[in-house]
Amino acid sequence: MSDALQDFFLGRQPILDRNQHIVAYELLFRSDSSLDANVSDDLMASAQVIVQAFSELGVASVLSDKKGFINANSELLLSDMIELLPRDKVVIELLETIQIDEQIIRRCRDLKAMGFSLALDDFNGEVAQYEPLFEIVEVVKFDLPQMGQEALKKNVKHLKRWPLKLLAEKVELLEQANQCNELGFDLFQGYYYARPVVLSGKRADSSKLAVMTLVGLVLEDADTDKIEQVFKHDPSLSYNLLRLVNSVAMGMSYKISSLKQAIVVLGRQQLQRWLQLLLFVGKGGDLHSPLLELAATRGKLMELLATAQAARDGNYHDRAFMTGIMSLLDTLLGMSLQEVVKQVNLNSEVENALLKHDGKLGKLLQLVEAMERNDFEAAGDLLAETQLTPFELMQAQLEAMRWVNSLKETAL
Repeated sequence: MSDALQDFFLGRQPILDRNQHIVAYELLFRSDSSLDANVSDDLMASAQVIVQAFSELGVASVLSDKKGFINANSELLLSDMIELLPRDKVVIELLETIQIDEQIIRRCRDLKAMGFSLALDDFNGEVAQYEPLFEIVEVVKFDLPQMGQEALKKNVKHLKRWPLKLLAEKVELLEQANQCNELGFDLFQGYYYARPVVLSGKRADSSKLAVMTLVGLVLEDADTDKIEQVFKHDPSLSYNLLRLVNSVAMGMSYKISSLKQAIVVLGRQQLQRWLQLLLFVGKGGDLHSPLLELAATRGKLMELLATAQAARDGNYHDRAFMTGIMSLLDTLLGMSLQEVVKQVNLNSEVENALLKHDGKLGKLLQLVEAMERNDFEAAGDLLAETQLTPFELMQAQLEAMRWVNSLKETAL
């Protein structure tokens, strides 16, 4: 594997539909030698990184059944290299820097005929300039901070004349989310949707509180009888536990029939992880929650990075996973992390990482949060502090994404 391939960063941001289900991701690639640079700064190297990422590293597999939006400037759009990308897995996103002329229009028609999907990035309201593309592209992205409310209404109404999906980008506030819903946007992207619990403003329901209680009991290494009693008070939770254990115990000659038996067979570590992830699953066992995806990815990525730091310290890996999962409980439960920590008996290293971002785990949490923001410059600095390499980070990202996708195929 080439050095160029080893030294790049992968950023990913979810794109959601009107039901807040993830339907695609925008993928960002940066070399660690030019973290502030756009892909266009070095066309050939950037194109090679993108193609190799899909072919050698298996980014297509971590997308599962979703598509990946890939930014393209005019040089990349016109190059042959873009044709090597899997056309069923990518949406080519035309950057706003592209000058729309006959050559670009012909190229877009050709790519569409090859089976590629196209999107128009950062539409600025210049309808006349982009009108030739409206019959070709599938998605038009609106950069909300760059367009006032009246201009937004006017342009949305105008673009409804074409068979386009409209995507609201950089949605950060509840007011923006509500307005875009009312205007009829089809797709949404922005940090606001990574924390959808804010939309409802509700605290956790009784089932979530029961799970929270169980997490505390497991962390305290409580007796199995005590843990079983909490399950008995929640039939739905008990059913899910039995379903999970029976699905993972397929090689056994008998089925699990009691809650106590299920707890013993599953084991304390797996029980703890299942409960932590279960906190983020929506009603009805919805595994498409952006918050679940963020929490699961964060926990697994921290575990894998901790493994790269200290391969033989299994307890450190577990603490890293727990830190990642629990770092989003303030969002889920509608209370501060200080309040959450008071209710659970946590290791001091985990507590300091959560509340102060201190210590080795605190630095790992900062690194993972920087990658979620696509802040590659901060990530580069934190890699040096954590003594990790860009290649280790990238491999851990890909493995974490695959693991999260696998959750949807199991009885969580």
